[in-house]
Parts: sequence; structure tokens; C-alpha cells
Amino acid sequence: MRVLGIDPGTAITGYGIVDYIAGKENLVKYGAIRTSPSLNMADRLYKIKLELGSLLQEYQPQIVAVEELFYNRNSKTVISVAQSRGVVLMTAAEAGLPVAEYTPLQVKQSVVGYGNADKRQVQLMVQRILKISEIPRPDDAADALAIAICCLHSYRFTRLIKDDNK
Repeated sequence: MRVLGIDPGTAITGYGIVDYIAGKENLVKYGAIRTSPSLNMADRLYKIKLELGSLLQEYQPQIVAVEELFYNRNSKTVISVAQSRGVVLMTAAEAGLPVAEYTPLQVKQSVVGYGNADKRQVQLMVQRILKISEIPRPDDAADALAIAICCLHSYRFTRLIKDDNK
């Protein structure tokens, strides 16, 4: 199974592609879609759509996992993240892909085993789980990988329950 994890944002949208093969998570690719603040919002969102569409076409994930929107004191940030999330959801739907959504708490619990884990703990566990030599950068890419790992753990758990109920 291949998952594309997304940490949405208008300045930086992190992405991480992870395969689950033979009981192990394997890193495929990670990075960030960056947009310039000099662009108007419509052009920034369009750039995210185009680059995300290219990733979907090139890497052919079976599912897109995205972080749910959580309230931030800065309403301007919430609005721009919501716009980016909308582009991610629309682009996945356009490609005919299912979308799994996870709260930051779910991601932390799945990756670290502790819902109040800090960003550094999550990054270190992503590094360890994917057996990579350094913490993925930027932070948005590390978060996207954590979201992808959460999706795979959730998928595995759901499969185990289904298998037990047969």
C-alpha cells in the first residue's frame, strides 16, 4: 500500500510518500511544495494543485492522508491552511483517490504513542520508523510523513479487526 501524506499550508505544503511492504514502512519520497508570498492567493493555490497533481500522477498512491484543521489563535493562518486543505481534498477527489483525515492528536498517538508528544519527538520517531539518517526537512515534510505513517498504522489496525471478525 502506498500513502501520500500531506501537511497543508499556503506557503509550504509538506508531502511524504510511504509504502507499506511486508510489514514495514518504507520511505519513497518527501519534500515540500513552496509558494511565493509575492503571488496572489489564487495563484498560490493553483501552484499547489498542479504540483500535487504531478505527485499523484508520478507516484500513484492508493490513498491521500491529510491533517485535519485545528484551531489556531491566528485566524488568518487557519483560513489559509483551510484553503490549502480544500485544494488537497479537491485534487485527491479529482484523481479518484480516497482521503483519510487525522487530527494532530491521532498522528502523535500513532507515531509516538503519546498524544502530547512535541514536534521533536514526532520527528525522531519518523526518522526511526523510516530508518533514515536524518530528520526530514522542512518540518512540514516530517509532519506529512508522520501523517502517512498514522494512515498506515490505522489501515493495519482496521485490517486486523476485519480479519478477527471473519
